[in-house]
Amino acid sequence: MRETLHGGGKVKEIIRQADGNSVSLRMEPQEAFIQTPLGITAIKGSTSGLTSISISDPGTTPTSAIVPESLKPAVKQLQEYFDGKRTTFDLSLNFKGTDFQRRVWQALLDIPFGKTCSYLELARRLGDVKAIRAVAAANGQNPFWIVVPCHRIIGSDGSLIGYAGGLWRKKWLLEHESPYKQQSLFV
Repeated sequence: MRETLHGGGKVKEIIRQADGNSVSLRMEPQEAFIQTPLGITAIKGSTSGLTSISISDPGTTPTSAIVPESLKPAVKQLQEYFDGKRTTFDLSLNFKGTDFQRRVWQALLDIPFGKTCSYLELARRLGDVKAIRAVAAANGQNPFWIVVPCHRIIGSDGSLIGYAGGLWRKKWLLEHESPYKQQSLFV
């Protein structure tokens, strides 16, 4: 039997098993949409952790007037990142993917702020240079925009290639993270 409880702005589903003895509670996924310099960021998750962070173009989704309590740390940390006050994230991420994808995403987390790595180097770090295309595919399936820094992956020749959010966003993120800020020559 399923019952839905509403209270305190949260929705819980109670599942009573046939024996009547076991009860499990699951928190329904929540979402928030915030404006960033690169567009609208969608943050999804629950008290058990985030399930995705993605980007869309301005005007495609309205921003959230109210941010669910469970998503406030992610909103705050992303705002700090864009304000130049955060270089790492401390969030609970619920990765859903193959073992290989999760290995690639974990390896992305090891690339420091302000640094880049090529697809080939990442494949090498994972122990198989022949897996470069699989590494690139897993990189493109990253469910946690910015937090799992797939934007830090570049071509072997240093070129900006392969970014699902658009190369202009990748360029912006790498410049934002660069330790060498170039001053404008024009006023």
